[in-house]
Amino acid sequence: MSVAELAQPHYDIPRTPQDLLGGLSVLARVPRSPLDWVAVIRRGLPAASVDALARGTGLSRAEVAFAVGIPERTLARRKQEGRLHAEESSRLVRLARVIARAEEVFEDPAAAMDWLKSANAALDGATPLSLLDTDIGAESVMDTLGRIEHGVFA
Repeated sequence: MSVAELAQPHYDIPRTPQDLLGGLSVLARVPRSPLDWVAVIRRGLPAASVDALARGTGLSRAEVAFAVGIPERTLARRKQEGRLHAEESSRLVRLARVIARAEEVFEDPAAAMDWLKSANAALDGATPLSLLDTDIGAESVMDTLGRIEHGVFA
């Protein structure tokens, strides 16, 4: 095993969006249903969830900011305030859900991140990560992941 492989975290079970957002240590209460997520999003995620997601995926804060369509300066302000606004929280949860789904489909966090950062013909040449700042873009990425999972690549 190479040094790079040793530095990469290994997971026996697929990570969930709550895992990617920092789990119990960051969220304080782990949502168990979609309706639990609604309450968490409305209240606003802890700003530390941005760093947890970046750290857990290897994305930079700039890449996270780009993927959720929130300026880096705004994220820095939220870090000082301690909490994201509801819309910002919704976008971050959407990013975590897509990453978790990609990891499930590819069965490997590194392969999932490579796919999310690579241009994709099924997405008109865009990188999946670049589409996650909108609902329709995220739906297209999730649809593409579903097609990959079922062996339909076109």
